[in-house]
Amino acid sequence: MCRRSVAFGEDVFITRKGAVSARRGDTGVIPGSMGACIYIVHGLDTPESFEGCSHGAGRVRRRTKAKKLHSVADRIKAKKGMIDGIPMTYKDIDAVMAAQKDLVEVHHTLSVKG
Repeated sequence: MCRRSVAFGEDVFITRKGAVSARRGDTGVIPGSMGACIYIVHGLDTPESFEGCSHGAGRVRRRTKAKKLHSVADRIKAKKGMIDGIPMTYKDIDAVMAAQKDLVEVHHTLSVKG
């Protein structure tokens, strides 16, 4: 989705890839890797980020690289979905959230008990 906006005094179009809207009043869901915490957040309307924030933990390596580095045994040990989705292929969601504390306010943290 694309929206027209004014940023730094100029008319612009804002598109989001790897980000979600974090305008004041917006509620967002920011997940970590499988089995990690999920954060429910409210936007803080930070103009420097075009009122956006990350939409998840993000990868530390590409899917093809993950498939070469991690085996089916790694997947079974992690008890997760596909090989390229195991936790070792994602950034730490707590570090991601700390890096964007000026973009969103955390209202709830959901975790898996097991």
